[in-house]
Amino acid sequence: MGTCSLLVQILGFALVLLVSCCFCSEQEKDKIVELPGQPKNVEFSQYSGYVTVNEENGRSLFYWLFEAPASREAKSKPLVLWLNGGPGCSSVGYGAAEEIGPFRINSDGKTLFMNPYSWNKLANLLFLESPAGVGFSYTNTTADLYNAGDQRTAEDAYVFLVKWFERFPQYKHRDFYIAGESYAGHYVPQLSQLVYRKNKGIENPIINFKGFMVGNAVTDDYHDYVGTFEYWWTHGLISDSTYRILRITCDNGYSEHPSPACQRAIDIADMEQGNIDPYSIYTLPCKDTASLKRNLRGHYPWMSRAYDPCTERYSKVYFNLPEVQRAMHANVTGIPYAWDTCSDIINNNWGDAPKSMLPIYQELIAAGLRIWVFSGDTDSVVPVTGTRYSIDALKLPTVTNWYPWYDNGKVGGWSQVYKGLTLVTVTGAGHEVPLHRPREAFILFRSFLLNKPMPT
Repeated sequence: MGTCSLLVQILGFALVLLVSCCFCSEQEKDKIVELPGQPKNVEFSQYSGYVTVNEENGRSLFYWLFEAPASREAKSKPLVLWLNGGPGCSSVGYGAAEEIGPFRINSDGKTLFMNPYSWNKLANLLFLESPAGVGFSYTNTTADLYNAGDQRTAEDAYVFLVKWFERFPQYKHRDFYIAGESYAGHYVPQLSQLVYRKNKGIENPIINFKGFMVGNAVTDDYHDYVGTFEYWWTHGLISDSTYRILRITCDNGYSEHPSPACQRAIDIADMEQGNIDPYSIYTLPCKDTASLKRNLRGHYPWMSRAYDPCTERYSKVYFNLPEVQRAMHANVTGIPYAWDTCSDIINNNWGDAPKSMLPIYQELIAAGLRIWVFSGDTDSVVPVTGTRYSIDALKLPTVTNWYPWYDNGKVGGWSQVYKGLTLVTVTGAGHEVPLHRPREAFILFRSFLLNKPMPT
């Protein structure tokens, strides 16, 4: 080997080391030493920070990673990306802080307690605030807030993933899944499709995508709407006459701009339902904490840690604490910033939104990817009836007929296995299944990762 060739090899190796060190230092910079109010003896690492997805407009997305607790199997545990919907709602405020993350926020808004059913016991959890303008994610171009939509959200999320895997190379080629709920019923399949298509023809892809799961997911506008009206009626939330009017005046399914007659019928339905929590029709809506505790005492002892309707309120306090934002490397612009669970600007100005995700389901089912759909059965906003109508429209052959699944001898819900898709319901759970039924949601997630039927 000539001197010049040897020198070129040495320089190349040195360049690789230099680049690797840069990514390592970025990763180390994102490491959270300790969160304010965090419990002692936390046995996992956590990271948070920004990934710029568009240099020209200055769009930067905020992430929060919880690694699985250190163990012999930790290095083989999969990576799961979680997305909340809205559109315009925070995966930090909902998914991480209320549902599947390892920490819960106490009612004081300053301290945290451990979630015994955190999904990071089974996988490494990556939460993404998306699109830019949601939560801590930001853009330097105000127009971005007024023209967000499905396509750009998926494209930005894909750019985020590519850059994030460079920052965290230890997760390259690791089994990777995408999960989410609500309007993430759009985000998750669309991003899944993008990753799948980008991976085509690559023998050992860096993003080793294996499948997705969605809960109480917006899926197909027509079937979602028909199923919603039916749910309202069959659960006694609206009158017979209003149900008939809804079926007649809104017979074209969901529309971004419903006809005046359809909108009037929806307004009547809202009034008939009264002051309930539509996301969880059998539980108390959030009032002041003191009265809530008085009402729950002695009646629902099982709800003491499993469900608190005011958790969103605690998130707004905690994530606006300057010391929390500093610990999480958030709000790097230095401008006074009010974090919120959802962005009304983004939600009210949402752009492109395909009416159906079913064509994407068909493509990804044909590709052999793992797809699970779950639904809490006390949600009247994106109810189980709409989900079942949407799945039925796929006309998939049934592998295992409808059956109850169990947790310690108690029915946890029902399931049906189709060729290419598994449906699971969770009894007594609202729109955010892991918030209302954390143990059952944990069992569901474990079954999904193992690709095994729900326990019978």
